[in-house]
Amino acid sequence: MVSRINVDDLATMLLDPRVKIIDARPTAAFNGWRLGQETRGGHIPGAVAFPTAWAAGASNGDLAEVLSSKGVHRELSIVVYGYDDKDEDAGDLAGRLSDLGYGHVRILDGGWGAWAERRDLDVSKLPRFSQLVHADWLHGLLAGEPLDEAPGADYAVFHVNSGMPEAYEAGHIPGSFHLDTNLLESPTDWNRRTPRELESALLELGIASDTTVILYGRDGAAGEIEKDSEEAGLIAAARAAGILLYAGVEDVRLLDGGIGAWLAAGYPVETVARSPVPAAAFGASIPAHADYFIDFEEANDVLADPDGVLVSVRSRPEHFGETSGYDYIQEAGDIPGAIWGNSGTDANHMEHYRNVDDTMRAFNEISANWEAIGITSEREVTFYCGTGSRASEAFFYAYLMGWSNISIYDGGWFEWSRRSEEPS
Repeated sequence: MVSRINVDDLATMLLDPRVKIIDARPTAAFNGWRLGQETRGGHIPGAVAFPTAWAAGASNGDLAEVLSSKGVHRELSIVVYGYDDKDEDAGDLAGRLSDLGYGHVRILDGGWGAWAERRDLDVSKLPRFSQLVHADWLHGLLAGEPLDEAPGADYAVFHVNSGMPEAYEAGHIPGSFHLDTNLLESPTDWNRRTPRELESALLELGIASDTTVILYGRDGAAGEIEKDSEEAGLIAAARAAGILLYAGVEDVRLLDGGIGAWLAAGYPVETVARSPVPAAAFGASIPAHADYFIDFEEANDVLADPDGVLVSVRSRPEHFGETSGYDYIQEAGDIPGAIWGNSGTDANHMEHYRNVDDTMRAFNEISANWEAIGITSEREVTFYCGTGSRASEAFFYAYLMGWSNISIYDGGWFEWSRRSEEPS
């Protein structure tokens, strides 16, 4: 049976390990966006993100498995909250949990709205939540609506992939341009291009340092992307984001969940191919943030530094040497001394860092997973993968969390597997 609890009583339970709080709103609201009439964005400290939409199509077994991965177990006391008392989805989720045998299940009176209006109560949020936009926000931007966290006057939206203009032409968010990551990466080693090449590419794309750049991609489910050249667009968008930040673009944002989230929200696509107006000048010296990328010698320095940590964002088969992960990388294995940060099933997927709908996994879960293996914001943290793309997604999530001492080892396993065997 489901009962109710008020804000004051819940506030006394935040540190009780026997109580688990579930935020049933969309992940964008959990991250910090104000999606309703709430006075503040964010979530109750210690809450776990579990939007009711995830439960709708899940079997009881799958529901229990996902909740268990978030530390929600049947023996705990559970508090569920939505936007307010009119949020029926939160009530439905609480009722289902009670029916499935979860312990003392309660609903928070007034929901998030009641908590947010109490200025004496703390809230948690993703520090740079505005750089991870949601589909409704982007739709509002394109429609010219007034928005929270609005960009500057000059913004551009890009559909990102690697060498697949036909995928852009088949359907993209209205008004968006195509960004081929080959413009930003060298075709010989997939490292970032030279500063001069990057400047030329960015100007061609109409991007200056003060342009708000909103990136998105399209991904297939595990098993659907069989070749490196096929579209793994969310990873490609993160790769572009990392390079743009390195170059000096001041306001880089990702559409959480990519075009899949846009379509799930019921918004249309267009097939009109558009070309950006080239920019006259970038407005900053490239790279403005050279520290965001490191190379072979610096990666060795990170390994030798007790305060440094080199993080392998690769699949289990890659990390344990069962496969190189790429048809153009001969050697299998991983860098000695690196910490395995996981990624997903293969070189084209990042399930370990994402939710079932391909949105970013709750940031507190990512940081907890990292902390458990020694990856903390106090250390110098460098991410790498095979050639930099998956590392860029992990890097961007750390950037969203406000971590400052972070970088990407651009050469990754592709470079290391060749250069580590060279004679000194």
